[in-house]
Amino acid sequence: MTLTIGRRGLIGGTAGALTAATLPYDLALAQPAAPSTTLRVGMTASAVPLSNGVPDQGGEGHRFMGITLYDQLVMWDLSKSDAPATLRPGLATAWRNDPTDRRRWIMTLREGVKFHDGKVMDSADVVFSYDRAFKADAPHYDPRANAFARIRMPTIAAWRAEGPNTFILETTRPDSFVPYGLTWVGITHQGAWEAAGRSWDTYLGRAVGTGPWRMESFSIRERCVMTRFADYWDAGRIPRTGRLVLLPLPEANTRVAALRSGQVDFIEAPPPDAIPSLRAAGFQVISNQYPHNWTWHFSMVEGSPWRDRRIRQAANFAIDRKGISEMLGGMGAPGAGLVPPGHPWHGSPKDPVRTDVAAARRLMAEAGFGPRNPLRTKVAISPSGSGQMQPLPMNEAVQQNLKEIGIEIAFEVVEWNALLGLWREGAKSPSNRGVSAINISYGAFDPFTFAVRFLKTDLVPPAANNWGYFSDAEYDALMDRIYAEFDAEAQDRLLQQLHEKVVEDRLFLFVSHDLNPRALGRNVRGFVQAQSWFQDLTPISLG
Repeated sequence: MTLTIGRRGLIGGTAGALTAATLPYDLALAQPAAPSTTLRVGMTASAVPLSNGVPDQGGEGHRFMGITLYDQLVMWDLSKSDAPATLRPGLATAWRNDPTDRRRWIMTLREGVKFHDGKVMDSADVVFSYDRAFKADAPHYDPRANAFARIRMPTIAAWRAEGPNTFILETTRPDSFVPYGLTWVGITHQGAWEAAGRSWDTYLGRAVGTGPWRMESFSIRERCVMTRFADYWDAGRIPRTGRLVLLPLPEANTRVAALRSGQVDFIEAPPPDAIPSLRAAGFQVISNQYPHNWTWHFSMVEGSPWRDRRIRQAANFAIDRKGISEMLGGMGAPGAGLVPPGHPWHGSPKDPVRTDVAAARRLMAEAGFGPRNPLRTKVAISPSGSGQMQPLPMNEAVQQNLKEIGIEIAFEVVEWNALLGLWREGAKSPSNRGVSAINISYGAFDPFTFAVRFLKTDLVPPAANNWGYFSDAEYDALMDRIYAEFDAEAQDRLLQQLHEKVVEDRLFLFVSHDLNPRALGRNVRGFVQAQSWFQDLTPISLG
């Protein structure tokens, strides 16, 4: 539809006009006999994330399905709200890079971990899980898992078990990012897949992991119900509620209506205009900074207007970031790059992001455009989705800002998961329908997801997320140095240099940094909002 409108130890080692009657399905069915023991979550996704161990639906899919039902070899410490989340041991108690061959990583597996069906985990299960996601000729290969795993670990080359408690992973090049990539692949076992008739489709409703929640039922368009796993290996993270219900509610006001009516207990991304009344009614609205940016990712393919630095610079000068922040009720900080000022990787750009409409008009005139002779182009956006904040009003504000300097934008509006599909396929794909930019919120979890995956010449689709086919030898050389740097402080300095270049070259349209608001019921207790895209639901109780 077209509309006009401290890492040192981590690298080397260890909203409510709608009523309940207008909801898309009967959420009351999600309420068991003892609602005080059930946490019901209203997601922004339009479908329940895949339960195959490498979920779809972006960061939200991993947040609600990837780290609830499953564990990974390396996991995030989500226990603090006052410091950025860091890596911690998961199903691997230790990991190390082989100093004699920097392409080899050695993981020591945690002993005695039980799957939900009682099987004890060993290295063969880890090999099976990685085959499932990366080995195209394996009988248990899952293309849907691969679609999301390969873009997180594009250098993976080989893996194997070495005894029951050691897993070896090899990469195509020295890759200091591997521990972060390990956080994306959930571990299951071959017997669970065979019990599902050797079908990953059937498996979705019978999924087996080692996580703190276990599968009870799964309906991709309606809900997923999980129950507390009492035998979870980390006693401190055994859930405080008996059940977890995930509900796809992509429309913001519907989520608010569900919260107000008591049909859910926890919602993502309440709309800004609902926040004051929610607080006045006693609901909890919680926010926190986290590594997020809301940008337009420019295409650099032949014919894209964004190949002209003057136009990229003019568009960035045109954006009223303060006004957009006010529109968001203070729940977004003005965009200053891929990470905000104060972040260890932000650096000190010589030409920082700012608003200067007069300069924008001069640059557009130099490029041959203006309000009477506008540049017309198309941008792909979504109406909702993981980290997308309030995408329709935000994009409409950007559209108006750009119109004032002679850039007229038409929007290609597609459902969030479909937008992720266009993104994975790249700007050259016919599926992108001629768009010259794409609006997908990005997370700076680690050096790779922060910037490398968008900019390196050899990471164009299908390898990773260089959607716009950006290619520059100077950038590539700098990123090669970042890949091969295993000292955290030295790597931070290189990442600062990279980010300074990205900002100065205006390789994205920088708009906002989300403050990640959530609204919780009056009786929700114990939630700690981590400075992360991911959150731990296990401490939550309902009083």
